[in-house]
Amino acid sequence: MIVTVEHLSYSYPGGVKALDDVSFSIADGESVAIVGPSGAGKSTLLMHLNGLLPENAAADGEAAVRVGELPVARRHLAEIRRRVGFVFQDPDDQLFCPTVREDVAFGPLNLGLARDEVERRIAESLAAVGLADFAQRSTLMLSVGERKRVCVAGVLACRPDVLVLDEPTSNLDPRARRELLAILDAFAGVRIIATHDLDLVVAHCQRVLVLDGGRLHADGPPASILSDTALMTRHGLEVPLRLKLARSGWSDGL
Repeated sequence: MIVTVEHLSYSYPGGVKALDDVSFSIADGESVAIVGPSGAGKSTLLMHLNGLLPENAAADGEAAVRVGELPVARRHLAEIRRRVGFVFQDPDDQLFCPTVREDVAFGPLNLGLARDEVERRIAESLAAVGLADFAQRSTLMLSVGERKRVCVAGVLACRPDVLVLDEPTSNLDPRARRELLAILDAFAGVRIIATHDLDLVVAHCQRVLVLDGGRLHADGPPASILSDTALMTRHGLEVPLRLKLARSGWSDGL
């Protein structure tokens, strides 16, 4: 297993419990969606996968989250963050350098790579997201879709094993959404996507986890889980359009 979560619970300061005894494992190459209503704990769960939140042990005192053989713990954070690339929902939370090139270079430079290797990774990562000619552009002069693609390029430049994305298609127009999903589909490692875009889940993920109230309520193939009307209604979700149309015999072309 590439990612293992065992009995993970987490409460924010003030006592608000965001995660309650969550357990699952993800194998190499899997594309997994995490869905649920707003406030379900999706973003909190994602942030535990590469140590963005403080260390949190399971009831037995062992690390609740592991990436490969490594526990997600302070002593391993540098390697964990190389293995697990995190793309935030809002590009403004991730882009902070004056130019696209500097932003994409930030991760590889912090890995201590040689300058020529950094330059090679910048070029390859920008080409992979369709922004090969954008290196010298200001990050402030890009569309939302372009900014999200720069965020993905910066993560890809670190050569992660796992790509974690929080609401990757939010605020994107249809073309930008399609372009970003094509980039994600080309990633060969594990993809973990928290999203409200349930048609994305049906078309691009092999597995879906339903999270609500900080607890894991369902885990299985998207076509089965997301077509369960009672389950979806119980957790503030709706059967996605793609599955509704499939039931009626129509092809939606989404």
